[in-house]
Amino acid sequence: MRRHFRWDKKYMHWGITAFCVIAGAILFYMALNYLPALGREIQRLVRILSPFVWGLIITYLLVPLMRSLERNLFLPLSRRLYKKNRRYQARRFARACSVLMSELVLLAILTTLVYLVLPQLYSSIETIVQNSSLYASNISDWADKTLKGFPGVADYIDQQLDLVSDNLWDWLRNNVLPQLGNFVSSVSSGVMVAVRGIYNLLVGIIVSVYILGNLELFSANSKRLLYSIFSLEAADWIRDGIAFVDKTFMGFINGKLLDSAIIGLICYIVCAILHMPYALLVSVIIGVTNIIPFFGPLIGAVPSAIIILMVSPIQSLIFVVFVVILQQVDGNVIGPKILGSSIGINGFWVMFAIILGAGLFGFWGMLLGVPVFVVFYTAVSKLVSRKLRKSDLPWETASYLDMDHIDPVTRQIVKKARNSESDPD
Repeated sequence: MRRHFRWDKKYMHWGITAFCVIAGAILFYMALNYLPALGREIQRLVRILSPFVWGLIITYLLVPLMRSLERNLFLPLSRRLYKKNRRYQARRFARACSVLMSELVLLAILTTLVYLVLPQLYSSIETIVQNSSLYASNISDWADKTLKGFPGVADYIDQQLDLVSDNLWDWLRNNVLPQLGNFVSSVSSGVMVAVRGIYNLLVGIIVSVYILGNLELFSANSKRLLYSIFSLEAADWIRDGIAFVDKTFMGFINGKLLDSAIIGLICYIVCAILHMPYALLVSVIIGVTNIIPFFGPLIGAVPSAIIILMVSPIQSLIFVVFVVILQQVDGNVIGPKILGSSIGINGFWVMFAIILGAGLFGFWGMLLGVPVFVVFYTAVSKLVSRKLRKSDLPWETASYLDMDHIDPVTRQIVKKARNSESDPD
């Protein structure tokens, strides 16, 4: 009599679990051995898909402009051109015009930077390098006249100027100027840094046109995929998180770019009126560094003041006073109007995010460290609040001010007893 093998669900479960653990350990060991090769393949994949990455970045930056043009300009125009029974054609016409205008604005900005700003920046830096010895002599003469009663200080300044000029000008002549010359000459001759750069940019623009033209369809497919993978609550939670991240990054990046462009333009106009040397160069420095929160004004003001100092110490002093006034106007008037009065975290965490981001990722860490930290800070704060609510504990931060302890019965915060002697009557 044949005996049939009987499956035991308990042993079958443990067997499958053991197999998965062993297979996972083998795969992990193989991954460690082939980690360098895997890294190279990932880099290769990223390089292949870089045009699409650029397309997504361009799309993300142009979405607000495209929606504004569509809502305020082209949609009302298309409704007048098309009859009521042709609303679909009206919407498609408005979207096409909005996408086209947004891409033209992007190309106009890039063309302005490449053919107008960069050559003038190169010309300014080249002039600084060529006249470096004259500028050092001017500063030395000015220091000798100003510090006539303090010969020791004047000698020390002369020594430091000689040391700085020898190192700085050699670095500018041998490193910065040749690279800028190659870059500007390649740009002016119609070739960007490399053929791949042009390819990535052109394909990225084409990708952005497709995505912007069918933005709602891409959004609908993304939601469809999201709800097919996750549960309803998890999908809603992910959508809320993505919306918050998008709002934080979009508001911060676009606001900072607009704010910095306004500050750079104001700086150039005032410097041109005051006949400041290298007005365009210092305005670009002020505008670009203003993108960096907190430390940006200081980072931009120091090299700009030094550049003007080499030509005229008096104008350098005037420029420093002007920059201080400009940054006060930006911090109290222009910035709050564009970015809002607060980004959700206090100054300590802003400084922490910038320093940490700069240490880990350099310039991009300084630029994006604050919005990344705002997202992280808000997520942790919401998790803490939810955990406190589940534990029937007060969750507002204000409730924990002057806290002595939490009553284990009522689960309410007991405040510190005030010293009656120290309290005013």
